[in-house]
Amino acid sequence: MECVFGLVGNGFAIVAADTSAVHSILLHKNKEDKIMTLDSHKLVAASGEPGDRVQFTEYVQKNVSLYQFRNGIPLSTAAAANFTRGELATALRKEFCATFQGYSDFCVLMNPYSVNILMAGYDKEAGASLYYIDYIATLHKVDKGAFGYGSYFSLSTMDRHYRSDMSVEEAIELVDKCILEIRSRLVIAPPNFVIKIVDKDGAREYGWRISTADA
Repeated sequence: MECVFGLVGNGFAIVAADTSAVHSILLHKNKEDKIMTLDSHKLVAASGEPGDRVQFTEYVQKNVSLYQFRNGIPLSTAAAANFTRGELATALRKEFCATFQGYSDFCVLMNPYSVNILMAGYDKEAGASLYYIDYIATLHKVDKGAFGYGSYFSLSTMDRHYRSDMSVEEAIELVDKCILEIRSRLVIAPPNFVIKIVDKDGAREYGWRISTADA
């Protein structure tokens, strides 16, 4: 029941994600931060298989840092999103060859990264932006986006209330509406959410929305 969503406002981008670490019917923890800071002005919120989510986002983070170390300048948000999309596309097209029921050199196409990403960033020239990247390497620049079961409700809520000129306070109010809708509508809804923001002052945590049961 993962829920990851985000939006772009007037000079900033916000991403929110549930904090539940779940396997089958078991809840392992409810304070798992699924939003990683790529660099000073970029955030990546991810959903998907826990191992793929952690491994792939760390891989992207280290490569973004390596590029800046080698070249002395950071990647733009668009460039980081295209790099991420390229790595997913490469992985998607790798062949896995093995002996299968007596047949040698049996090859199947496999995608080792079952992960969906919302990448938010702020660039001095381009301003705030949000990129939608799914597990089959689809890349789109969007004003708002979501992944997981919560997307059914967060997208409809954002479609109703979203404006491109929203202030931070208005955007947070909309995020809270999305969280309330998810908690109200999903049969098994994640109780806690983390919200992070990126703007000209950098990427930072805005706050947590913790259910009264876990407070």
